Amino acid sequence: MSEITFVVKACEEGGYAARALGCAIFTCAPTLEELKAAIRDALRCHFEDCDCPKTARLRMEKDEVITL
Repeated sequence: MSEITFVVKACEEGGYAARALGCAIFTCAPTLEELKAAIRDALRCHFEDCDCPKTARLRMEKDEVITL
């Protein structure tokens, strides 16, 4: 696997949560910069060095509310 995708969502209570697609990896952090570091750490813990993806794509999920 050369790339892994994470869906990133802002949490109601603050901060961000990221969930990997196709793998059982979940992490969260108070800022986007800290989330990126947490994702790197989670990937290192989940995969062995030779199996770890080289890139992680962050898909930002945003809920939008409109009034009618």
